Amino acid sequence: MRVMAPEVGLFGPGSVTWDVHSDPVSLLGGMRALLVQALNPLTMAGVDQHSDFRRDPWGRLKRTAGFVSTATYGSTEDAERAGAHVRAIHARVRGIDTITGRAYRADDPELLAWVHNVLVNSLLSAKQRYGGGLSAADSDRYVSEMVRMAELVGTPPELVPTSVAALRVYFRTVELVSSPISRAAARTVLAPPLPARLRPVWAVLDAAAIGLLPRQVRRLYGLPWVPAPAAVPVRAAFAALFGTAKLALPPAADRAAAEARLAAQSGLAA
Repeated sequence: MRVMAPEVGLFGPGSVTWDVHSDPVSLLGGMRALLVQALNPLTMAGVDQHSDFRRDPWGRLKRTAGFVSTATYGSTEDAERAGAHVRAIHARVRGIDTITGRAYRADDPELLAWVHNVLVNSLLSAKQRYGGGLSAADSDRYVSEMVRMAELVGTPPELVPTSVAALRVYFRTVELVSSPISRAAARTVLAPPLPARLRPVWAVLDAAAIGLLPRQVRRLYGLPWVPAPAAVPVRAAFAALFGTAKLALPPAADRAAAEARLAAQSGLAA
């Protein structure tokens, strides 16, 4: 009798993607990604004109995180269904950017690549800086693995870097623009609606996320950061803080659920 292997999805438990996305510091990577993505006027126009991000930032972030989680840990069928849902939404998002006067559409391959590449770069930066680091080989492997997630939402694979070096080359070609819309988005990321007791915690996350930003991005937003000589010890202190916090945190729920699913499938296949 043929024994069927468990359906691991796009990546599986041996992937670097599972490791990166289950690390709590991915929250900082997500914050960094939103701050950088907002500096592309056409991307930000779609968010500003077709979403409730300003009124309900948590709702939009939850939906985005849900897609990433399903694509990462779900079955291939679940991931493809989630990708189809995103593509259907993007097909309806189009208009005129008030900053540049240019037409945009959310399913523009260049904009899809921008959003994807910033996310990958940001999650990788957070893992390398605050999450214990990755080897050069695993960093390249992560960038390459994530091409599968880009393809889910219709991004042409030829626009998606497959190595850290190629990702760096990509970012040399982009132009970042600060605008009232991008600055409003940054304020939403850095000062979301929170109960008073949680604001000090978010302030720590803000500082750590700002420390991940390229100098040019901090300059465009006017965000303060420590002088260059102090940057290394400050980042090391953040890494130690998040490393200690990880010891007290439960395992990532979405990864644990995926592991339980695979264990159950293995039991049925045995």
